[in-house]
Amino acid sequence: MFENLWRDDEAAAFETAAGDDPNARLLALRVYSSRLIGRVPDLVMHGGGNTSIKLTARDVFGDEVEVLHVKGSGADLDSITPAGLPAVRLQPLHRLRGLGALSDEAMVNVQRANLLDSAAPNPSVETLLHAWLPDRVIDHTHATPFLALANLPEVEAAVREIFGSRLALVPYIMPGFALAKAAAAVRDAHPEAEGLLLVNHGHFTWGATPRESYDRLIDQTNDVAVWLAAQGRPTNRPAQARRSDPEAGPVLAALRGALASALPKRAALPVLDLRDDDGVRSFLERPDLADLATRGVATPDHVIRTKAGPLHLNRPTLEAGPEAMRQAVVAFADRYRAYFDRQARRAATPKTMLPPMPGLVWAEGLGVVGVGATAAAARIAGDIGTQTLRVMEQGESVGGYHPIGEADTFDMEYWSLEQAKLGKGAKPPLQGRIVLVTGGAGAIGRAAARAFAGQGATVVLTDRDEGALGAALKDLGRDHGAVAADLTAPGAAARIVAACVRRFGGLDILLSNAGAAWQGEMATLSDATLRESFELNFFAHQALAQAAVAVFREQARGLGGRAGGQIIFNVSKQAVNPGKGFGAYGLPKAATFFLLRQFALELGPEGIRVNGVNADRIRSGLVTEAFIAERAQARGVTPERYMAGNLLGQEVEARHVAEAFVMLALAERTTGHAMTVDGGNIEAALR
Repeated sequence: MFENLWRDDEAAAFETAAGDDPNARLLALRVYSSRLIGRVPDLVMHGGGNTSIKLTARDVFGDEVEVLHVKGSGADLDSITPAGLPAVRLQPLHRLRGLGALSDEAMVNVQRANLLDSAAPNPSVETLLHAWLPDRVIDHTHATPFLALANLPEVEAAVREIFGSRLALVPYIMPGFALAKAAAAVRDAHPEAEGLLLVNHGHFTWGATPRESYDRLIDQTNDVAVWLAAQGRPTNRPAQARRSDPEAGPVLAALRGALASALPKRAALPVLDLRDDDGVRSFLERPDLADLATRGVATPDHVIRTKAGPLHLNRPTLEAGPEAMRQAVVAFADRYRAYFDRQARRAATPKTMLPPMPGLVWAEGLGVVGVGATAAAARIAGDIGTQTLRVMEQGESVGGYHPIGEADTFDMEYWSLEQAKLGKGAKPPLQGRIVLVTGGAGAIGRAAARAFAGQGATVVLTDRDEGALGAALKDLGRDHGAVAADLTAPGAAARIVAACVRRFGGLDILLSNAGAAWQGEMATLSDATLRESFELNFFAHQALAQAAVAVFREQARGLGGRAGGQIIFNVSKQAVNPGKGFGAYGLPKAATFFLLRQFALELGPEGIRVNGVNADRIRSGLVTEAFIAERAQARGVTPERYMAGNLLGQEVEARHVAEAFVMLALAERTTGHAMTVDGGNIEAALR
């Protein structure tokens, strides 16, 4: 059941913040109820659905005009602001209803031409539908129960049984001008109705106020949920044991490589998002799974994210290994190309085929996997995919799940207004790359994480300080990850890399950055201190590199080619220029420097690049303010002068080291190289 989240005190706070203008206060309530809808994924998914309100406004001449505030392109209901509901003049929109036909381009042009603010985002593609319904407030959602209802073969009889005349039906028509005309005509013919069900599409409610429309939305959705529960035939399928985490990692890495078979050469491997809760696992045991995989999307809005259907990998395919998975991906891509060829022939304008890579994978015994060029895209696909399972299960239990057919699916997938949601801007150079950063909560680690994320990478941080790690992850945002661990604990490196693979499907770049400086004269240094330093400053680097290489190779097995991947070590100038009292730190760093060269020598033939950075005097956990003050005093200079003690006479900051890491990541023909980032230190220069 869906809870009614409206709270009068919250609504009043939105009104108060809007000021005294009545229209501004009504718009604030529209924002509030829109957020309540967006807060519940089973009502709307990722930019899906839209809301509106009809108000009056003053134009540049001071004249009062009727406007429609409707959700703009790119806005999500869960976080929408007044700016996300741009105002469009209503009178010109009403005139459009008298036309017999209107192209998509002309529709968009008219809508943009009548924005009160020309800099506002494009109004929703369903703006005309909102405009032509006579009610002040309109809500459009894709709630899970309504999608199950909308895709039933006997949808009309079911609607009459549940709602009587309170809900009117609109047959499936692709969004745009024609759908708006049809929906408005149905509304006119059913003045007693309190909502519309768009067959195979979604649900509309309306009201005189934001609360009235929202209340109807929740009540009607619950009416459907209750009916489905009463009519449904429960399925009792004992879920088989799922793969354990260590087993899932290699499968995901190989799958990630296999999926790249459907992409152009040199394209980044996709990012994955695994869903394997009990509900998903139970669904994947259905005997009709292969048939359901061919049925189609729960609502046309989803096709641009997930394609018409998933790649279905049964247990024998997964057990057969990477080559079998790759062949399944190739077969999926071949089927997609045939689908494109069949449907593109009848298109009025030439179409360019999208990459034939699935947006979802149904992997028996593993879970549902969202697939995308970025972590956000994979997450969105995973969310939509798991909702679709619920829609399918509910629909099949009460009469059947029968969404739109191939031709309608193609028209929606290759609709220019739908593809615009994916964006056409230049891709960041590291988009889709998964980067693991150790010491991620420290100054250099955080700077490196920001630098890689700024270039489009998906970042996983690891550190033993959970509090600092959480703060660092918050700084990056939701589509990145973190693993709290002590790198020197037995098996920690393998567990960290496995967690990274489970979270995003694989690994592309290991930035082995963590380190700490133990001090002491070698003549009196204890074995325990030296061994402790070696554990973190050498053996942890070695263990992480081994675990990363294993993932690179699993991805290559899926792809059927060379491994690829990169390892970047944060070494230190201590590796080549020892400092008095720093032997405990410099010795393992010197060994790590040799490790870099050894890995580069051995892994080059597999396409795995190995590089490093030798930095000096960076304010961090190693070089604290107390340490700086002590060293500056010993040299008879100010702390500022000590930190700028290099050929350039300028302090080197963590961000400069981070920039070097990114440069090495982008240097496609560089391996075995240690880049100095020290402002110039001849004593530490490499021969």
